[in-house]
Amino acid sequence: MIYIYNDYGGTHTTSLAAAYQKQLPQSERTLTTDEILNVKYFNQLTNKDFGKLIFHGNDEDGNSVYTIGRKRNKLLVPALKEMTLLLQSKVHFDEKIVFSNTSPTVPLVMSFGGFFSRGLKIDFIGVPLLVKGAKQCCDNIYRLVEHTKHIGHTSFNENVIILDNEIFK
Repeated sequence: MIYIYNDYGGTHTTSLAAAYQKQLPQSERTLTTDEILNVKYFNQLTNKDFGKLIFHGNDEDGNSVYTIGRKRNKLLVPALKEMTLLLQSKVHFDEKIVFSNTSPTVPLVMSFGGFFSRGLKIDFIGVPLLVKGAKQCCDNIYRLVEHTKHIGHTSFNENVIILDNEIFK
């Protein structure tokens, strides 16, 4: 199975979701500042990374975990789904893929932090806001990852699943 977490920038909540799936403590506790800042790719990606699938590794079940920043393009994930379905029909590619939107977990303070840090390159303002936002939403991200894994394991009739995750707003 392949999990692809997606949102606007692909570097904050998506990186946290990938880390939860792979290695972070499997609980809803609030992460420490060091844990947040040490998450692979957290606040590290730039404009050149938008639209690229970023591989984070495999989870404990051997599933591949990726992230992608889609900017404002709401059509990117549906287009990826259509491409996957095409590949599955033409080359008999059977791997189940779950696209999971992390945008509903983003608190306002994290949006401002991303704007200051990634957009304006003012890290001394942006990074503390990002950390504060990550601490606010880490329980929602944890639950989103658990939901995503559950859907991936229980949806037997679909090979490509898109989760909008609006229930996590």
